[in-house]
Amino acid sequence: MPHMAVQSTDRRRLKGMRTRQSILAHAARVGSAEGLEAVSLQRLAGDLGISKSGLFAHFGSKEELHMATIDAAAQIFTDEVIRPALQTPRGLGRVWALCNSWLSYLERGVFPGGCFFWAVAEEFDSRKPGPVRDSVLAKKDYWSYSLQRAVREAQAAGEIDPAVDAEQLAWELDSLLGGANSGFKGGEGMRALERGRRAIRDRLTRAATLTAQPLSP
Repeated sequence: MPHMAVQSTDRRRLKGMRTRQSILAHAARVGSAEGLEAVSLQRLAGDLGISKSGLFAHFGSKEELHMATIDAAAQIFTDEVIRPALQTPRGLGRVWALCNSWLSYLERGVFPGGCFFWAVAEEFDSRKPGPVRDSVLAKKDYWSYSLQRAVREAQAAGEIDPAVDAEQLAWELDSLLGGANSGFKGGEGMRALERGRRAIRDRLTRAATLTAQPLSP
């Protein structure tokens, strides 16, 4: 009998975790398209057909909901963008893979409003420091750091010119990605993504050493 009670408790816990993940995935989609301020317990209750009291069991406040939404979006971003790119060996190809994976995540409509973190950073970057703003900017900074690290690894592998300023190159790549995101959301659609790919490919080709392998399509 105690064993059956434990199994029942585990099933309820697993069901609760899945419900929470489903709520947060929807919250991240809403946040990318309409801004994080549109993510509220009342909005989610209406969208998902869950009572507000049921949502309060998962999130005690709007701030807690926003923090959890940001963390969930970061996990989705990691799974959709960073992890696939890290399958490519360190070097110029990994830098290209990170950028290409980022553009692919827009192309596949992972979030309906384009990149979640570009959208929410624009919403919060001019606000006073606070837990939500700090979390958004920290997650966005981590992406910039990931690009910088990949560039430095490519330099160590002899595939990007050692004279290139890694921080500057990463900033340029991130800016091109942001421009592609804006164009994609602004009505250019896939054309903006193709322009972004072409611009990034050209920039990396100029930074590459003569011994680097050509970039894959």
